[in-house]
Amino acid sequence: MKNKNKRIWEIKQSAEADTLDMYIYGDVEGDYFDWWEWEMVESETSANHFREELNKYSDVKRINIYINSYGGSVFEGTAIYSQLRRHPAEKVVYIDGFACSVASVIAMAGDKVIMPSNTMMMIHDAMAGMFGNARQLRKTANDLDAIMEGNRQAYMDKSNGRISEETLKELMENETWLTAQQCLEYGFADEVLSREVDLSDAKQMLQKANKTFEQQLNYNKALAAQVRGMTQSFKLEPQEPQEPQQKENKPLNMMKALFNVKEEDE
Repeated sequence: MKNKNKRIWEIKQSAEADTLDMYIYGDVEGDYFDWWEWEMVESETSANHFREELNKYSDVKRINIYINSYGGSVFEGTAIYSQLRRHPAEKVVYIDGFACSVASVIAMAGDKVIMPSNTMMMIHDAMAGMFGNARQLRKTANDLDAIMEGNRQAYMDKSNGRISEETLKELMENETWLTAQQCLEYGFADEVLSREVDLSDAKQMLQKANKTFEQQLNYNKALAAQVRGMTQSFKLEPQEPQEPQQKENKPLNMMKALFNVKEEDE
């Protein structure tokens, strides 16, 4: 399995022998298959990679976790959260910019969460893209409900009673951005530093994420328009009745069936 070495995720031993510094910078994603290179690629932000690295430092007493991420795969992030929670070391989370989506769930694994005054979290309901029949789509919706129940529990556990589940559900349904002070009030953070941090890199990262999402929307719209144009191009003008001996136009009929062109549309 190939490792692209993207350096958006880093685990390293601190100057103190019993302390581990971990950096989560960028999107959280699982291993994937590179169709151009025809090989599996090991993601540095996958739960598998994280487990392998964390096992190398099972005896550390403290883990510092630095986060600047707009999230990513809910499956990978939730697994990372669980791995951190199981580790016996003290976990201290530092929000270096943004902790969005599942990155904020990972932050909830911290025994202590520290946020400079101008940093933020974003929480929302989990989302998934799915192609399939009605049964498969219903299963995906049920899976998301179960995942969301687990994620909400992560926030509730960290909050320790400072936020009600009803309020949390409303915030997540509305895809809410939370300031450092709001995170402190809700119990998602334990300390807000008066100093501010330079968010230039964090803002560029977020703009890149928004641009990618916008590009995906534009691509989907263009693809839909192209399909509509193709179906219209196969609509035929009324013709004179054909002689019985004329051969059936099988390729044309196949294209009409493919694009659902009905007789009354012709």
